[in-house]
Amino acid sequence: MPKIICTALSTDAGPHTEMLTKAGFEVVDAPRNVDLYQPANLLPIVRDCVAVVAGSEPWPESLIAACPKLRVLARTGVGFDAIDVPACDRHRVIVATTPGVNHHAVAEHTFALLLGVARGFPSRDQYVRACTWIRASTPRVMGTTLGIVGLGRIGRAVATRAVGLGMKVVAYEPYPQKEFCEQWGVELASFEDLLARSDYVTLHLPMSAETKHVMNAKTFAIMKPGSVLINTARGLLVDETALVEALQSGHLRGAGLDVFEVEPLPGDSPLLKMNNVLLSGHLAGLDHESHHDTLEMSANTIISLSKGEWPTEAIRNLRGVTDWKWSEKG
Repeated sequence: MPKIICTALSTDAGPHTEMLTKAGFEVVDAPRNVDLYQPANLLPIVRDCVAVVAGSEPWPESLIAACPKLRVLARTGVGFDAIDVPACDRHRVIVATTPGVNHHAVAEHTFALLLGVARGFPSRDQYVRACTWIRASTPRVMGTTLGIVGLGRIGRAVATRAVGLGMKVVAYEPYPQKEFCEQWGVELASFEDLLARSDYVTLHLPMSAETKHVMNAKTFAIMKPGSVLINTARGLLVDETALVEALQSGHLRGAGLDVFEVEPLPGDSPLLKMNNVLLSGHLAGLDHESHHDTLEMSANTIISLSKGEWPTEAIRNLRGVTDWKWSEKG
């Protein structure tokens, strides 16, 4: 029976196990006491699998090449920069994602970080735990300007929530949905203008060679003094050294970060010592509903491919390929 490994966070209640088992696969969850971010640890777990319901762990070519039966990496989410996609092309391994299932979760988490930083967390919590009673006012969020960098499905979900909070919304998006912008009162602006005007800047861009370190010393300098950066997109969008400098200098008031240049965040990162930075561990897209739906969509993608179908909306590589077959390996 062909084996599928689930390296994504999953529970027995996830729909993928039953779906894939009924389709004729053996489904195994990767052990949770192993650091799956280390390819050497992951290899013995996935070596004989035909597909992986993957989390955000890295997949370099050395790992892909060492899995001779591997047909599909079905990433539970929309980001796939941790996967060596050109290597997958060379080895004819399909890279799939789950678009359209977690944008509401990411939008809510974006505001959890934004409102937390705006109201002085984590310092507020730390003061009370230290039996230090400090009361100081913070700027009101309503009436401030939110700059959304990237107005795709997630960016739009953030925009509607911002309008509900009474924020003015400015967005940078090369290919905007103009009807949406008109309906919700979203003003389109250049990237530099957005940075200069926004009290809060939230990133919702994909990772690419063009967007790597789009937030750097130069762009931080353009940001409005006292503004806040939120990143629930991809860690490599931000030059963390430059971010730390902008925070230490006081040019930025704070930051809310769910993603990092290196994940998990190293224990010696200066971000861990900053009380104006609110952190979470790459889980913005994870709520009960999106967890269920992303596992279901990953399973459906694998099942469809095994039947000779081609779920275009989920596949991220092998462009123009018409002769891919499930049976060409193994």
